[in-house]
Amino acid sequence: MARAEVARAEVARAEVARAEVARHHQLIERWLAGTVPRDAFAGFAGAHAPAFTLAAPDGRLLSRAEVLAEVEAGYGRVPGARIEIRHVTVVAASGALVVAAYEEWQGGAGRRSTAVFERRPGGLSWLHLHETAVREGGP
Repeated sequence: MARAEVARAEVARAEVARAEVARHHQLIERWLAGTVPRDAFAGFAGAHAPAFTLAAPDGRLLSRAEVLAEVEAGYGRVPGARIEIRHVTVVAASGALVVAAYEEWQGGAGRRSTAVFERRPGGLSWLHLHETAVREGGP
């Protein structure tokens, strides 16, 4: 593959990852604020692979079922919720896998996250997410 083609492919992967991270967190934001219909939860759940795992900032390793239960229980519990996503970058991509890193901010608290995605028809499927807590202006 020519250098220009490789560069275009990398840009395309980055854009797909940015769009998925933004879409996913917009849905979470609206879910927590209670401003999206409850049936929108299916879109959130469907984005996670059956074997999805989350390494939470507190050290817990959560299964897909545990993550979905926690998020579903949060419906409408954070009126006015705002989630800001910063610095989405593709760390690696090979075959069907894409690894992306980004920051998620809510108020003054944030998370540095690394997500592993699998390409599938129609978009990316979340395979694993690792979150580390950070403070605004912190290390």
